[in-house]
Amino acid sequence: MKKFNCLIVDDDEVARLKVVSIVRNFPIFNIIGNFSSAIAAFSVSEKESIDVLFLDIDMPTLSGLELRKKLMNIPVCVFITSHPEHAAESFELETLDFIVKPLREERFAQTVSRIEEFMEIKQKAVLYETSFGDDFIYIKDGYEKVKVKLHDILYIEALKDYCILVTSYKRYCVFSSIGNLIKESHFSHFIRIHRSYAVQKQFVEKVSANEITLLSKTKLPVGNSFKNNTLLI
Repeated sequence: MKKFNCLIVDDDEVARLKVVSIVRNFPIFNIIGNFSSAIAAFSVSEKESIDVLFLDIDMPTLSGLELRKKLMNIPVCVFITSHPEHAAESFELETLDFIVKPLREERFAQTVSRIEEFMEIKQKAVLYETSFGDDFIYIKDGYEKVKVKLHDILYIEALKDYCILVTSYKRYCVFSSIGNLIKESHFSHFIRIHRSYAVQKQFVEKVSANEITLLSKTKLPVGNSFKNNTLLI
């Protein structure tokens, strides 16, 4: 099993030790260090190869957001904070997940699944290509190509420079940002509802101010900058 080196940073000792305790329950992580200071964590990051950051936001001298800006080369960043008002700003910094304290192991398990999926995509560097016809694409994975019908894709989920094409039967990984993907003619009918999500309106059951419910009962958030797009659904 490949292990991912991580740093845990939180100036609140009790909260930090709680994160350490939960992270240790997942053997895919190798904790390089836990720090009360973002400056101390930054110093270690210059000497060690780090895969994952678990960061608080509100810290003295250097905040978690400021630390992330200095460490954009680290693939995965997860904020664990008592300040949900920073969520929108955090996702401008290629945040993979944003957890509001108190941290619970069942919620963290969801984050672990996202990290594993993202790292797998990153390692495989799966490419997509459009081909032959208006209603399908080919997903290229190694030497194999899988034909995917466009009307089977329920929604698109962004993971940094990668996207997940979600169907009712499988999730397909493609190497493209969501912004670039929906500029392609094959995906131009998808409606962006969030920095991380785009949907096909025929699969939408209900639209509310802050979320969209699909026919599959999946609930997706609506981003403040994309609220006007929901008028198109």
